[in-house]
Amino acid sequence: MIIEVPYNRAKLTVNIPDERVLGIIEPNEVDLSGTNESMIHEALNSVYGQETFKEFMESPGKLLVIVNDGTRPTPTRFVLDVIADDLEAGDAEFIIATGVHRGPTREEYDFIFGEHYERFSGKIHVHDARNDDEMIFLGHSSNGTEMAINRLGIICEKILVIGSVEPHYFAGYTGGRKGILPGIAAFKTIEQNHKHALHENARALQLTGNPVHEDMMDALKILKNRIFGIMTVLEKNQRIYGVTAGDIHKSFYAAIDKAREVFVTEVETAADIVVSVSRYPMDVDLYQAQKAIDNGKLVLKDGGILILVAACREGLGEEAFVNILSSSSNVAEVLEKIRVEYRLGYHKAAKMAEVFNRAEVWGLTELPDELLEKIFIKPVQNLQIALDTALAEKGPNAGVIFMLDGSVTVPSVKKQIQ
Repeated sequence: MIIEVPYNRAKLTVNIPDERVLGIIEPNEVDLSGTNESMIHEALNSVYGQETFKEFMESPGKLLVIVNDGTRPTPTRFVLDVIADDLEAGDAEFIIATGVHRGPTREEYDFIFGEHYERFSGKIHVHDARNDDEMIFLGHSSNGTEMAINRLGIICEKILVIGSVEPHYFAGYTGGRKGILPGIAAFKTIEQNHKHALHENARALQLTGNPVHEDMMDALKILKNRIFGIMTVLEKNQRIYGVTAGDIHKSFYAAIDKAREVFVTEVETAADIVVSVSRYPMDVDLYQAQKAIDNGKLVLKDGGILILVAACREGLGEEAFVNILSSSSNVAEVLEKIRVEYRLGYHKAAKMAEVFNRAEVWGLTELPDELLEKIFIKPVQNLQIALDTALAEKGPNAGVIFMLDGSVTVPSVKKQIQ
């Protein structure tokens, strides 16, 4: 069997005996119901909640539009194709919800805004979580997190959040409330929120009892703004599958239903070897690509091999998780250090350490070999050779699962009949 595996913006080809392939996992096939424009119009004409988009736009107050950065596949530019005239007439300001990420490159500005970039360039702000002078403290969440938000999110009386919804490995799902926290929150707020990722309920698809999600919802409660959401759900080829709009909470939960249809999959059995791909643009760095490891572990046998395929085009990303991994001699030491003192990024180290505890992780990336080795990842340079080596190590009965969009696909193993 010949299998094409995404890598950066290209594809790699591997050849494997048919009987060794236990599954090729990617987002589910779904039927597209119309054009991008028609789906967005339909969502705006059948909103969740009482206030229509027209009423929201015509209501008094300064408007802030929150959009995702270039590490997310959110089709913001297509939404703008429909509402750009309304936003221009409403004298909207834009803020790019970077969280703790860097600001966009020019290529990413074009990806986010499309042909509308020049039109709105004078109105676009980039959130900088480390600039405390731009943050306003609003109080504490029910979990004790200090809530500080970018001043633009406070002084603008109404907020439009344009987002996309897919599973997230510790927040449950992306989208909705994530536009505020972590999107335009202060560094200390994000750090305290992400510490909750160590909680047992902080995992993909789970919102109930998830303290990360609870913090995010509390951030919306603390804000006094009127907030309108436009949420999108993409299918496996990153075309728009669904759009919801209206009340920020109701539109988010409605989008979850569509997201589950795309991203939640089942396989018959776990595998000795899992090839998990972090697809462009989520392969920007190891900090983002780690999500493919976390989802891949769900169908990996104890003692197995997980092969991460992720270009990591810009290196590591937030480096705290790499520092704690590379300064530790073993996985137990990593977890003990995190228990004693938490810093932003340590949740990544903890999640990775959980996998290292029970399996090997190999990595096909553009990162230096010596760096990967320091953080308990075995570097590989050729996917076919790595796959052949893994199969030889695991024996003639070993099987492989390929996860072709591992950052967002959440697989489960079907329950066995007793």
